[in-house]
Amino acid sequence: MTDLIKLSDEELVKSFVSGKKKCFDVLLERHKQKVYAYIFMMVRKEELAEDLFQDAFVKVYHTLQDGRYAENGRFVSWVMRIAHNLIIDHFRRQKHFPVVYNDDHARDLFNHPRYSDQTIEDQMVMEEVLKDVSELVELLPDNQREVVKMRHYMGLSFKEIADETNVSINTALGRMRYALINLRRMMEERSCSLSVF
Repeated sequence: MTDLIKLSDEELVKSFVSGKKKCFDVLLERHKQKVYAYIFMMVRKEELAEDLFQDAFVKVYHTLQDGRYAENGRFVSWVMRIAHNLIIDHFRRQKHFPVVYNDDHARDLFNHPRYSDQTIEDQMVMEEVLKDVSELVELLPDNQREVVKMRHYMGLSFKEIADETNVSINTALGRMRYALINLRRMMEERSCSLSVF
């Protein structure tokens, strides 16, 4: 087992496919924290995160076992994409909420210089605001929530988002704009603190 830990992801994948089942355990152990943390950050529910994490690695296991994994040197990115797609599928099954689509004062809630401040007070305020925003993101329509999460949680470019969701870049940008409009409206309706913005 010690020797297996020294292998790269790609070497472990090849060994697993050729029959060394312990290689999958090493891959799981190596990446479980990162994958679980991402899933939990997106869904914010421990039980749901555990279920999606398990589903993701079951899918990884079967895809590898069936020889359907296309080697590209980025195993962990592929695993994260599987996890992301399972999260998106989960959100798509959720109920739709009514939304307003007209407001001329869109503002990027996630991109502000104060985010880089390091004081304890600022960190506490920011954590509370991000918690509020995260809860409101869950109320967005599926396509808007998907773009927000892909852009701000996964760090994808709008071109990558467009490719992943099979829409044009303009559509992806439009969905982000409406998402920000709706987030601002919901924050105003709920009198959420905007003190850091």
